[in-house]
Amino acid sequence: MASTTTALDADRCYAAVRSRDRRWDGVFWTGVRTTGIYCRPSCPARTPAAHNVTFHQSAAAAQAAGFRACKRCLPDATPGSPEWNVAATAAGRAMRLIADGVVDREGVAGLADRMGYSPRHLTRILGAELGAGPLALARAQRAQTARVLVESTDLPFAEIAFAAGFASIRQFNDTLRAVYEATPTALRDRRGSRTSAGTISLRVAVRTPFAGRCLRDFLAARAVPGVEVVRGEEYARTVHLPRGPGTISLRLRDEHDAGTAVVPVTLALHDLRDTAAALARARRLLDADADPLPIADHLGRDATLAPLVTRRPGLRVPGQVAGAEVAVRAILGQQVSVASARTVAGRLVAEHGRVHDGGEPGLTHLFPDAATVAGIDPATLPMPGARGRALVGAMAAVAAGAIDLDGASPRDDVRRALLDLPGVGPWTADYIALRALGDPDVFLSTDVGVRHALRTRPDADPQRWAPWRSYALLHLWTSLEED
Repeated sequence: MASTTTALDADRCYAAVRSRDRRWDGVFWTGVRTTGIYCRPSCPARTPAAHNVTFHQSAAAAQAAGFRACKRCLPDATPGSPEWNVAATAAGRAMRLIADGVVDREGVAGLADRMGYSPRHLTRILGAELGAGPLALARAQRAQTARVLVESTDLPFAEIAFAAGFASIRQFNDTLRAVYEATPTALRDRRGSRTSAGTISLRVAVRTPFAGRCLRDFLAARAVPGVEVVRGEEYARTVHLPRGPGTISLRLRDEHDAGTAVVPVTLALHDLRDTAAALARARRLLDADADPLPIADHLGRDATLAPLVTRRPGLRVPGQVAGAEVAVRAILGQQVSVASARTVAGRLVAEHGRVHDGGEPGLTHLFPDAATVAGIDPATLPMPGARGRALVGAMAAVAAGAIDLDGASPRDDVRRALLDLPGVGPWTADYIALRALGDPDVFLSTDVGVRHALRTRPDADPQRWAPWRSYALLHLWTSLEED
C-alpha cells in the first residue's frame, strides 16, 4: 500500500476493501459513485464493484469530491493516518495544527505563517499530499467534532456550532447536511445516552491492540501533584488551552479486539470553543494515530525484543498536552531519578503554577507555561545552578518563538536548536523529540534505565530496531518492572 503522501494504488486499496481489512482505516477512504457516499475500508456494507469506487487520501478529500459520510461505518471517526507521524512531512505537521483548531482561530494565513510557508504554497502541498486544501481539511475536522458533540451531549445546537469552530449556525447546519445528509436533530436522535451539563464525554479512536494499562502506569509514575491524578483506570490532568484552562480525563485500559477501539474522554472546559484543541491534545497524549501491527511485526523479528513485544502488545509512546511542559520535565529529569524529577516538578508547580479550581479532586494547578518559567530567577529553583539556568534559558527561547515544540517545525530543525542551548545535551533533546515531537525513531542510549535493561541483553542491536526505536525504548523501560 502506498503511503498517504503518495498516489494510492487502486488495486491494493480495492483488495483491502474486499477483505474489510480494518488496518487500513484512516489510511485511505473509499468513495462509491453509485451511492454518493464514502466509507472506511472495513465498512460492513456490500462491497461495491471496482469500477464504481474511487480512493481518497483524507476524509476531506472525499467530501470535496462530493461524497457524503457513510452512516454505518462513520468514516470520519477513524484514527489519523500513522504516516503523518512517521514521516513528519509538512502535510502531517499541518494536519496536527488543523486538528488543534489553528485554522479556526488564525485562518489559513496563520497556519501558513506558523509553518514558514506562504498560504498558496501550503495549499499546494496539502492538495498534492492529502487531496484537499487547509479550508476543506478544517471543515472536515469541524464536521466530525460537531457530530460527536451532537450525538454525545445535550448541549444546544448553537453552542455546539461555535464549540466545533463554525462561524454561524447556518454554516453548521449546511455542513452537517452536506457531510452526513442529516440534520443536527436527526443525528441526535440516533443516540440515547448523553452527558450532563458541565462536562463533555467524547471518544478517541485508536488502532488495536492498545496497551492502555502500560500507558496509565507510565503517566502515573511521573504524575505531578496538583496537575495530574490517577485513580484506577482513570488518568486526569489540567491543561492550558487557547481560550482558557480545562481538564482532560481518560479511561485507560487494554483493548485487544481486532480493528479500532475507543478511549473514553471527558472534558471540562472554560470555553467550549476549545473542544477541538482539547481533543487534539488527548490524541497526542495517547499516541492515538500509531499503527501497532507493523511496529510489532518489525520489532518482533528481533530475538531480543520478541518476548517483550509479545508480553505487551500495542505499547504506545506517551505523548504530551504541551511541548514546553515536556521540555521543562526533561531538564528537571537530567541525571536524577523519575521520583526525584517528579518531586521537583511538584515544587515548581506549587510555587509558580496558576491555581485551577475545576472541581476535580486533586487537580489544583496548571503547569507553569514557558513565559512563566522564563521569568523565574534560576537561583531560586531547587536544583543545581547550571540546570536552573538551562531551564530558564530554554523556556525563554520557547516563549520568544525561537524554538517550536508543538509540531509546526521539522523535528531535525527543532533538535538542532535545542542542542544549541546551554545545558541541553543529546539525552534531553532526544527525550523532548520522543514525547513532545512524536518522533517514532528515538533511542536514549545513555539513559540509566536503558543501560540497565540492556545489561541482561548483550546481543541487542538498537540499529536493527529503526525506524521504530521509540517503541523499542518503551519496551525496554517497561521490562524493568519484571527484570
